[in-house]
Amino acid sequence: MRIVLILAALFIGVRSSSVAISSMPPAMPAKMIALSFDDAPRGPGAFLTVNQRNALLIAGLKQARVDQVAFFVNPGRIDRGDGDAERIDRYVMAGHVVADHSYSHLRLSKTSAQTYLADIDKAEAWLKGRPGYRPWFRFPALDEGGPDKVKRDAVRAGLRARHLRNGFVTVDGSDWYLEEQSIAAKKAGKPVDMAALRTLYVETMVQSANFSDALMRRTLGRSPVHMLLLHETDLAALFMPDLIEALRKDGWGIVTADRAYADPIYDAVPEIAWANGTLAEQLAWQNHITGPRWYPRNDIRVAKALFTERVIHATPAPVPASPATAVPIVTPAT
Repeated sequence: MRIVLILAALFIGVRSSSVAISSMPPAMPAKMIALSFDDAPRGPGAFLTVNQRNALLIAGLKQARVDQVAFFVNPGRIDRGDGDAERIDRYVMAGHVVADHSYSHLRLSKTSAQTYLADIDKAEAWLKGRPGYRPWFRFPALDEGGPDKVKRDAVRAGLRARHLRNGFVTVDGSDWYLEEQSIAAKKAGKPVDMAALRTLYVETMVQSANFSDALMRRTLGRSPVHMLLLHETDLAALFMPDLIEALRKDGWGIVTADRAYADPIYDAVPEIAWANGTLAEQLAWQNHITGPRWYPRNDIRVAKALFTERVIHATPAPVPASPATAVPIVTPAT
């Protein structure tokens, strides 16, 4: 009888141990990233109508099991009666959130602080009170005033007074430029290799995420929760499940925008000579981190050469090897 009791106790102990282990929450990935989409609502792209893009992007995010992304909205692009507002609402009904990207997509380096803040107020008037609203502001073109510290600080103070947080990004692969090149190729009647475009899009975004993560680890000594800058483009709608799958295969965990902005790194106020670019770039500059701080494919000539060679299968112009001659991709003001 004693042997039976001992065996029973051992069996119960094993079962209890296995239950305890199996009920433990899964370990968080070493790299985490949230997704955000600027310039909503955008006009027609190269391949889809605006309604098709809206529906496909919502479906793609759901298929990829992404619970929440952030759409940074330009209310000045919304026209009455054309369905723009309804498409924004559909993103929110799908579980996503909306935030401020200015009313008119102005660039701070080319605008007075007073005009810029008034434009933000116009956007807030449209956004506040809407379902899914978050008090985040993202600078169009990531332009925080460039070398003008007086203007930069005036807008920073204006954001604080409005209880708006800087909607920083840490990862940028200039996805909008691939969209622009696709539109130009279609208009010119050039054949677009969609499989190659998908590969280039996904590869570029994953590479950019890893570049920024390595830069942040050198700067902070840790990997923060990253925020990926994308745009509401046809390419995003067409390739979102592929991008999410590739990120996960590369070890990235996809988290919500709310989770990303809970990381204290987004409270940073970088003090640098030229206020522009991703938070990863700005903090690396502030902390005098050596080595490259600029993802190579954010050089317009590198991006164009890759698109030309791999997507439309033409001979690209040669790209100089020296990073000192890099030509940054600058988001258009309109």
